[in-house]
Amino acid sequence: MSQQDILFVQGNEACVRGALYAGLRFFAGYPITPSTEVAEHLAEQLPRVGGKFIQMEDEIASMCAVCGASLAGSKAMTATSGPGFSLKQEAIGYAVMAEIPCVVVNVQRGGPSTGLATKVAQGDVNQARWGTHGDHSIIVLTASSIQDVFQITVEAFNMAETYRTPVILLFDEVIGHMREKLVVPAAGDLPVVERLHTEVQAGVNYYPYLPREDGRLPMSDFGGVHRYNVTGLYHDIWGFPTENPEQVSKLVYHLVDKIENRAHLLARWKEYYLDDAEHIIISYGSSARSARHLVETRRSKGDRIGLLELQTLWPFPAQLVREKTAHARNIFVAEMNMGQITTQVKQVVQRPDRVFLVNRMDGLMLNPTDIGKVMRVIEGRGF
Repeated sequence: MSQQDILFVQGNEACVRGALYAGLRFFAGYPITPSTEVAEHLAEQLPRVGGKFIQMEDEIASMCAVCGASLAGSKAMTATSGPGFSLKQEAIGYAVMAEIPCVVVNVQRGGPSTGLATKVAQGDVNQARWGTHGDHSIIVLTASSIQDVFQITVEAFNMAETYRTPVILLFDEVIGHMREKLVVPAAGDLPVVERLHTEVQAGVNYYPYLPREDGRLPMSDFGGVHRYNVTGLYHDIWGFPTENPEQVSKLVYHLVDKIENRAHLLARWKEYYLDDAEHIIISYGSSARSARHLVETRRSKGDRIGLLELQTLWPFPAQLVREKTAHARNIFVAEMNMGQITTQVKQVVQRPDRVFLVNRMDGLMLNPTDIGKVMRVIEGRGF
């Protein structure tokens, strides 16, 4: 693409276009509401750029296929929701352990189980962080507008390639299905991180898990010129299983530290009117749209209220939240669950007793009136 395109698209299509911009060349998935449009658009678009689309028999196989395609050299992605995300967890854990770059899109719906299959929710925040077993870390990104969906999808691929890790895009049904203007940047306008391939020549020992000085792990396309081992077991720098306590401990710390120690670099956010805000709303996804509407409405009446919109949910941007809310009298967390981000906010701020949850989880979008009602109650108590 040599120039910008201006389109009117769904969030799911914006995700597709962002993925293609970032270099996606393989998609495996299984249809599930409300993410199906991602697969539908890629079934049409991927063959046009020389990529491969495959509908697998289920979500487990889809995630496994994505792992294989990425190891073989392709930027790879899958998309799902609710129950399908649950099924993918074992293979996501494999991607974490084997350090396989890939992107997993979860367009959230009401749960648990089949739940509210066509309705909005934000209940998968903790599952995205802890869905797979064992000590590990993971990157989870989100967005509240169609333009941001495109941008954050490109960033998801960049982070996956940089840190050799699965990255989860945690959208929600409203964002996936709403339509807005999308300005698609011209090629080269947004940075795209390409796969880092090893410079080790054929016939020379290649260590697939030996990092460079900058911490990145160069890859060799599996099935190519180097023969090496890939396993979900704890492994050494050659990829072979090990139970050596020193090597096991070192690998655990590596998998966690490569992400948690860079939380400040991975943090993405937007802020509105925080400089003088007495009351601050923290929100994300479609809930942040309602929060912003309320903030701007009350600002016009002279109220000192601001919004911190999180786009990185994990690793949780603790330092950012603490700094941005340091002078707030009250903090309100607006989300469509029982308080999954609220718990994190309370753990990092100086006054957790001044943090209040504003939520709903009945299949209806959290709206500005819902947020306003809770704020009026708290303010009416003299807080």
